[in-house]
Amino acid sequence: MSQKITLEIRGLHCSACVANVEKVLKRLDFIEEVSVSLTAEKINATIKNGSDEEIKAIITAVEDAGFQAFSSVDEIPKEDESAELKKTKLKLWVSIGFAAVVFVLAMGPMVGLPLPGSLGDGHSFVSALIQLICSVPVVIAGFSFYKIGVLALFKGNPNMDSLVAVGTAAAFLYSIISLILGDYHNIYFESGCMIIALVSVGRYMEAKAKYKTGDSIRRLMDLSPKAATVVREDKEISIPASQIVVDDVFIVKPGEQIPADGLVLEGSSAVDESMLTGESVPVDKTKDDKVFGGSLNKNGVLRCLALRDGKNTALTRIISLVEEARSSKAPIARIADKVAGVFVPVIMVTALVVALLWLLMGKPLAFALTVFISVLVISCPCALGLATPTAITVGTGKAAQYGVIFKNAEALEQCSKVDTVVFDKTGTLTKGTPSVTDIICDEDLEEDYVLYYAASAEQGTEHPLGKAILDKAVSMDVILQENSDFEALPGHGVKATVNGTEVFCLSQSAAAEKIGLSESWQKKADELGSQGKTPIFILTEDRIMGVIAVADTLKDNASDVIAHLKAKNIRTVMLTGDKKETAESIGNLLGVDDIIAEVLPEDKADVICNLQKRRHIVAMVGDGINDAPALASADIGMSVDNGTDAAIAEADVVFMSADIGGVVRAVSLSAAVLRNIKQNLFWAFIYNILGVPIAAGVLYVFGGPLLNPMIGAACMSLSSLCVVSNALRLNLFKPE
Repeated sequence: MSQKITLEIRGLHCSACVANVEKVLKRLDFIEEVSVSLTAEKINATIKNGSDEEIKAIITAVEDAGFQAFSSVDEIPKEDESAELKKTKLKLWVSIGFAAVVFVLAMGPMVGLPLPGSLGDGHSFVSALIQLICSVPVVIAGFSFYKIGVLALFKGNPNMDSLVAVGTAAAFLYSIISLILGDYHNIYFESGCMIIALVSVGRYMEAKAKYKTGDSIRRLMDLSPKAATVVREDKEISIPASQIVVDDVFIVKPGEQIPADGLVLEGSSAVDESMLTGESVPVDKTKDDKVFGGSLNKNGVLRCLALRDGKNTALTRIISLVEEARSSKAPIARIADKVAGVFVPVIMVTALVVALLWLLMGKPLAFALTVFISVLVISCPCALGLATPTAITVGTGKAAQYGVIFKNAEALEQCSKVDTVVFDKTGTLTKGTPSVTDIICDEDLEEDYVLYYAASAEQGTEHPLGKAILDKAVSMDVILQENSDFEALPGHGVKATVNGTEVFCLSQSAAAEKIGLSESWQKKADELGSQGKTPIFILTEDRIMGVIAVADTLKDNASDVIAHLKAKNIRTVMLTGDKKETAESIGNLLGVDDIIAEVLPEDKADVICNLQKRRHIVAMVGDGINDAPALASADIGMSVDNGTDAAIAEADVVFMSADIGGVVRAVSLSAAVLRNIKQNLFWAFIYNILGVPIAAGVLYVFGGPLLNPMIGAACMSLSSLCVVSNALRLNLFKPE
């Protein structure tokens, strides 16, 4: 049976590295699918059996290709990213320091800088020997270029390191031979050293950028609670939060993080859940409310029951989903992968052919060597490899900060192309629980009076409509009277005695049968019904006191979300099993473009498919188990996190709250990321399209200068800096 696995990989530096590893792994007959992520440094593969032998074979194949692979993060040598960044920085300073000495010795006299004693004009034996000695530390600092690049070259999978290794090795070898032959005027130690130094600058910037792109993940991990206070054997003890198990009772004091997902048993407090939802306003929590691990308790003491263990919280789910998206590959990345697969070999052949052409045209070997090195160095595909994954990593991390979780990079890209959004009604556009919308009183009676009798009579009911009336009374601070002789009337309502008066809370038909309805009351009830509201008549044996209307009310920002989407020329559709009249009333209030009512749960997926047949790219937003087939059928499935596990499992995008404003945030951020990727790819491609001909000597043919290899190395580093800086701009993204 096929199994998906994820391995860690180290040593990747460009898209050519990624393409080479994928090419090597695809040769293994047990691998069905494989994807390598440059920024996340992961291998995602689907293999036939998932056996240890297959995993070992993958690791061996990766190592044979010149990289390091590990079956888990725990196996990686214990050196965190910041320590690795410091090591890269140290190598950078070593290469820059010694390269600067070589550069001054070689180029100083050309700009009028005097050299002391026997160094003369820089073309003496002593000067050349010192340049050779200073080149050694530079080569040692940049040894990884040769270790990885030469091995990849011999394996038939040349990469960026191969270009640097071949180019600088050619400069060093030519210079050493010239030194031995006594030709001190054809020494190019400075070119080789400066190329390594400048490429090391780019490598350091890339490492720093990759470290920064992981900031959002690290911030989320930092939010993970470290300790918890649990009650065991009637004693409060402190344990690591990860050791909490289901049904543990834990206590959270003011200022402490909630250690696990749970249910409030006692106490009340305001809890900061911004790490989950992106909303900065604390949420009030009381008995029976859910709390989430990693959120911050602001003021009161909470006693909670653990619903999940300490290792399986909402926060860890977010981290897992973001990591998964970060390591996945967007369809647009295939462009870079296809190019990278042939780019380096083509460049190496091009450099060799151009150098030979210049030799055939009568130019000296030193001239041809300069062209050869320049073409190799300026063509390093760093920018091309960073263009897509850096933007995706920053984008998914930014989305998580606003409570929007993309499960994979494909969803992140596809979301920007959506032209139709289909909303389930109940629990998605509406709150999913009925509440009182209107209280219409008879003659001179007050709302509080009618609500007092209605809510007092409903005490003891289990019906959602009755509970809505009770909730309304509580919110209006109505003091209720204990009832007697309570009786539920199935399909009709309830009756009870309140203050010696027999009170009935009945449906429209039951009220008409009980006491009869005047034309005015009938008209009012019909008006409420046409608005999607359920009228409940409150009456005594001989009098109608009033009508209380109950409905599943709209979420606070539902209308704004619809308006935002329509402003983006995205068609909105409301899909519901409700009656047509009710659906139209709510749909018209929201302003949706299309209303599809009286749809059975099993038919929702057919509605999605019909829209797709009309060439619409459809996003489905839902929360219930009956939405799962439609979510799976849609081009993009979106689920609110108060939804069922089935709905969340089928969704491509998950909102970590009931706020459907996540739809607008997801679409906007997706568009920003895709735009950023296209910009990055444009600059990466245009850089090479313009750079290679210049390095080959096109300008020289028309009387212009010949590109110095050092300038080519600097341009290559700058191109990577431009791409990475552009991707990091996504950190400035603010949702609409």
